[in-house]
Amino acid sequence: MGVTNRLACYSDPADHYSHRIRIVLAEKQVGAEIIDIVPGRPPAALMEVNPYGGVPTLVDRDLALYEPTVVMEYLEERYPHPPLLPVYPVARANSRLLMHRIQRDWCTLVDSLLDPRTAQAQQAVARKELRESLAGVSLLFADKPFFLSEDFSLVDCCLLPILWRLPLMGVELPRAAKPLFDYMERQFAREAFQASMSVAEREMR
Repeated sequence: MGVTNRLACYSDPADHYSHRIRIVLAEKQVGAEIIDIVPGRPPAALMEVNPYGGVPTLVDRDLALYEPTVVMEYLEERYPHPPLLPVYPVARANSRLLMHRIQRDWCTLVDSLLDPRTAQAQQAVARKELRESLAGVSLLFADKPFFLSEDFSLVDCCLLPILWRLPLMGVELPRAAKPLFDYMERQFAREAFQASMSVAEREMR
């Protein structure tokens, strides 16, 4: 069982990037104080450790980290069990590449859909593109229990917060995406995923 109260995580309860970090913490059973913030209103304590005032921000004693991938990989190295990246360099590099592709291909669309300032026409285009892209890769979820892997990984930690928010974004997947639906059903039932969710996230579905 993990530690500690020396870890603090500044988190937006509705933010999918913050959700990633909470999933990693839950998977590794690392105790951390989750400090919810109001978007756009960073508290002084957060500004002291993160000049950008953004979330997620992880504070570990005198160390402050505030880029989601950096935070996830720090937690992976600091708390190596259970491992959330493969051991071998080639497989590890492939996992990092998948995380990069999720960021480029899907997170940009998600960020647009979840931003109330985005014009409706632009949201409609992003919604259609996200739906078609996810449906197009659905068969990749048929052969293995996790995303292109036999083991739960940081890749899943990046993907699950997006999939959880599909109803919120008005994205309805076609019935043909059954392998993806099955993946979501399995992962959303995970004890760590359930433990990672804020009240706001539970109300999204």
